[in-house]
Amino acid sequence: MTHKARGPKSKTRSLLKRKAREKTSVNKRLREFKMGSRVVIKPDPSEQKSMPFKRFYGKSGIVTNKRGRSYIVKIKDGGKEKQLIVRPVHLKGV
Repeated sequence: MTHKARGPKSKTRSLLKRKAREKTSVNKRLREFKMGSRVVIKPDPSEQKSMPFKRFYGKSGIVTNKRGRSYIVKIKDGGKEKQLIVRPVHLKGV
């Protein structure tokens, strides 16, 4: 028997789906968030750069800083605080 590859995007078929006519707008890519604002991690499948790991999909957090084009989002995962570096196209304001 051969071993099945288990990459970071394995088992994300339904998580990374979009409707047939749905497109990403330029405004969504250039969106700005203020420090301390609450956001939800909702990945855009058309952009792979700085896409968070599938465990964090749908989690909410707080924007703490900006690093280049990306934002540092502080979330709580299993009682532990973690920091994710995510581009604005993968974030949705609350």
